[in-house]
Amino acid sequence: MAGKVKEQESIPVSKVQRAAKFISTGAKVGGNYVKHYAKKMVNPSMDKEELHSNNATDIYNSLSELKGSALKVAQMMSMDKNLLPRAYQDKFTMAQYSAPPLSYPLVVKTFQKYFGKPPEGIFETFTRSAVNAASIGQVHQATKNGKTFAVKIQYPGVADSVSSDLKLVRPFALRLLNMNEKELDHYMEEVEERLVEETDYKLEVERSREISQACSHIPNLKFPTYYDEFSSDRVITMDWISGKHIKEWMETKPSQQAKNQVGQALWDFYHHQVHNLKQVHADPHPGNFIIQDDNRLGIIDFGCVKVIPEDFYQGYFPLMKKGMVLKEDELNQIFYSLDFISDRDTEEEKIYFRGVFKDMISLLGKPFHVDRFDFADDSYFERIFQLGDKISNDKMFKKSRQARGSRHGLYINRTYFGLYNLLNQLQAEVDTTKPEWFK
Repeated sequence: MAGKVKEQESIPVSKVQRAAKFISTGAKVGGNYVKHYAKKMVNPSMDKEELHSNNATDIYNSLSELKGSALKVAQMMSMDKNLLPRAYQDKFTMAQYSAPPLSYPLVVKTFQKYFGKPPEGIFETFTRSAVNAASIGQVHQATKNGKTFAVKIQYPGVADSVSSDLKLVRPFALRLLNMNEKELDHYMEEVEERLVEETDYKLEVERSREISQACSHIPNLKFPTYYDEFSSDRVITMDWISGKHIKEWMETKPSQQAKNQVGQALWDFYHHQVHNLKQVHADPHPGNFIIQDDNRLGIIDFGCVKVIPEDFYQGYFPLMKKGMVLKEDELNQIFYSLDFISDRDTEEEKIYFRGVFKDMISLLGKPFHVDRFDFADDSYFERIFQLGDKISNDKMFKKSRQARGSRHGLYINRTYFGLYNLLNQLQAEVDTTKPEWFK
């Protein structure tokens, strides 16, 4: 829990302070490379594990102090298991719900600014230490009139530093993600839009209510109520949902029936959002879900929501259908519309990228090809990781003169692979419901 982690007394807020932190971190990383190659001269067989471990620690410690967009990018990369060496995955996963929290005086300062009084002036009790801390904000538990609340407080300066932070994190991302620059810029543009929205707490509450209401008919889900009188631009107050995160819950050795129940609720939640609402909770990491004692799944964070354009939906999802047979000109038209290929490509590039994206979408769509899918099947995830490795190390991708794929696909792919990863952690077998036109 975050309360066991050393608290921060301050946070770099100005662009100069934050840039200085990145520069000092870059110097440490550079020093790690110098040490690594010096040792390698003595021991040529030495691998990069120690280098990765040292770099991961230095980068994570720096991003943890900065909070905000930079730490959020680390969190996102840790979810994409095939993107990073294991040392980075292990370290960056901490950003999901156990980043170092801010100290209580800074919390009081935020309350004074937005409510004109400290937390104790609003609630009967309020935990001095955060019970959870992530990239954009931290959560405290409070009580009033017999009710228990979760109070989420945004870190100072986060909303104003999204754009500048992403520019600063770009060199690290280029090295770690092994992308070409055009692809990364394309990726970062979409990430920036979502992160700006994620710092808008009023928009988050609005979307939380809208999606919660639209999904209220789905069995075994639990949504909190939100309280406007205790919320502001930088504070959200909602019902406290008791329970365990997935990893903690799995340690209690739940029955297969219980795992399937939670997994089915998770699948049904995403199915309804993507195919009916055309907007989706696009941040499916373990810190955003709580499993209650009755095995209901609590959805506790709607900060990141991706609205799915109709033209993207109509072009992208039909490609997942099993045995999808299209004439070459029809398939080309879809690939052009989704920016998988373009007129700037050579014939060789068109053939190559058509093949790669057909493989990727076919693999993503595999759970849709059967009525029931066992997400405990690790061999399926191994194929995903192998394809990711192949793509990230392929020279055709590295020398590509353009970004590949619609920007809308970035968060949709991330959402589905994140969902599959959660279902794999749950070792769940679920009925893979799909829209009528898909059958």
